[in-house]
Amino acid sequence: ARRAKYKPGSRTVTIECDLSGLDGLLDELGEKVNEAVRPAAQAAAQVLYDDVKRNVGKLKQHTGNLNNSIYQVYSVDKSTATKATYHIGWNHKKAPHGNLVEFGHLIRYEITFDPATKRFTTHKDRPLPQPKLVAARPFIRPAMAKFPAAIEAAKAELLRRIEQT
Repeated sequence: ARRAKYKPGSRTVTIECDLSGLDGLLDELGEKVNEAVRPAAQAAAQVLYDDVKRNVGKLKQHTGNLNNSIYQVYSVDKSTATKATYHIGWNHKKAPHGNLVEFGHLIRYEITFDPATKRFTTHKDRPLPQPKLVAARPFIRPAMAKFPAAIEAAKAELLRRIEQT
């Protein structure tokens, strides 16, 4: 029920509304929104993860360790009931060279690759006559350009889950 009161000569209008029905709807929506937070965040994370995997796939691969080390994980510590956090990156133990690929590096010593062990060996006893600069081949940073698409994916998932009955 709505009632409006107006006193002649007054500059104000008082409106009273019974919002008890709306409060129930807002409570219900609040629960749906809270339930949709993690799936919406995961939808956004998936867009970024897919782009990182695509970027790594474009690199010349020697062992495939970097590609196999890319992960997407839900962060329990950084998440709450109303905020979900996902991390996308590479496992530094599986692919310790990921940082060198992402940011580039300088080679100062001879390096050999053993196909039997699939490992590179740096020979610090054999310095190169001239250090060699290896340019960065970023695979994480370009994925940041997908933030708008990730946000749209999160919005779409959020709305889809809110609209479900």
